[in-house]
Amino acid sequence: MSTAANSGKIALFGTFGTGNLGNECTLQAMLFNIRRRMPNAQVSCICRNPEETAATYGIRALAIRPMSLRGTNNRAWRSLRKIFLGIPVELYRWFSAIKGLKGSHMLVMTGTGMLSDSGIHPLGLHYDILRWSLVAKLCRCKLLFVSVGAGPIRHPLSRFFVKAALRLADYRSYRDSFSKEYLKNIGFDADDDAVYPDLAFSLPEGVLPKDQINGDKDAPVGVGLITHYVHHSLSDDVEQTYREYVTKMASFISRLLEQNRTVRLLTGDLVYDTRVRKDLRAVLEQSGLTYEKSNILDEPAGSFEELLSQLAATKVVVASRFHNLLLALMLGKPALAISFHEKDDSLMTAMGLQEFRQDIANLDVSALIEQFVRLEQNADRLSQQIRRKTKGYRRELDKQYTCIFEEIGSV
Repeated sequence: MSTAANSGKIALFGTFGTGNLGNECTLQAMLFNIRRRMPNAQVSCICRNPEETAATYGIRALAIRPMSLRGTNNRAWRSLRKIFLGIPVELYRWFSAIKGLKGSHMLVMTGTGMLSDSGIHPLGLHYDILRWSLVAKLCRCKLLFVSVGAGPIRHPLSRFFVKAALRLADYRSYRDSFSKEYLKNIGFDADDDAVYPDLAFSLPEGVLPKDQINGDKDAPVGVGLITHYVHHSLSDDVEQTYREYVTKMASFISRLLEQNRTVRLLTGDLVYDTRVRKDLRAVLEQSGLTYEKSNILDEPAGSFEELLSQLAATKVVVASRFHNLLLALMLGKPALAISFHEKDDSLMTAMGLQEFRQDIANLDVSALIEQFVRLEQNADRLSQQIRRKTKGYRRELDKQYTCIFEEIGSV
């Protein structure tokens, strides 16, 4: 690798600093691998919460969208603000982006599901991605989309922004075949693009906690929760679907408790998953359970490192949030997926665990219990299978890092 590349400036783009532990894990994985391969590189992060990110990782951090125009709910006042402040503020954002990327060698769009429109307005993150992509080209900065997740993208404007940004890239790879095929189906030429595993699989083995159960048959069962927005539910009543999900998860947990099992509740988002924990507790207490005296371990992780430690102390995991599922598998834990997105299905199929999944909108508790029993009965065999797969994923991601930092990143 050239000296210039080894000491260059690299900017990482993503929705970091928001409390989503899966996204933080992705950022950590990228930082570890940059520092391993390019120890003299100057790394910055373009993210949602730059103050939090800078303090946590000790790197320079910039806001994806500085100067928010949020404020009053008065429609007339909002319109006036947009007219008189919108254009100057947007010009300021473009100027800030140019200033922030000036002198950078690479801008890396870093994994995560940023190329879907779940909870994303077209003029929100997708427009921001295009703005920063255009600025990268203006600054003669190489633009890379690395192991990103894509789809579904329903809004035509979002599709336009996403495809326009991808066309500007010097390198593109997706975290699963679904993402690549989805983009092809909406008219983007992705034939020559690569598919590599999720970046979280490249966390160094040295930072992963060792298995803490030591063959303990009574080790806790990890049950991951999510306050979700159903993507592929046939029902238009998302709130009702969510309520049914909470009730069914409470029923499943009650069955485990009746068998004197200990349940470790797992969450993956420090902000959004507060609701599902409260709602689950309410349903369990309504059924007569004394929550504090039950065998439920309800201690939300404050960081992805804490989440990994909690996962390491479980025997098997039943997960609703994608990165709870992924991190459990990365630790060799047999896992059952309650799928709310095609990314869950792709991951379970790639792992050879497609029989251990259910759709979140059509959850069947009886079938879930039957799947759970089979999962535990085959835990040792499945754990070996999972560990072989994750080692292969680590090797594949090493090849990708070699490609992007030693070939594309060379100057």
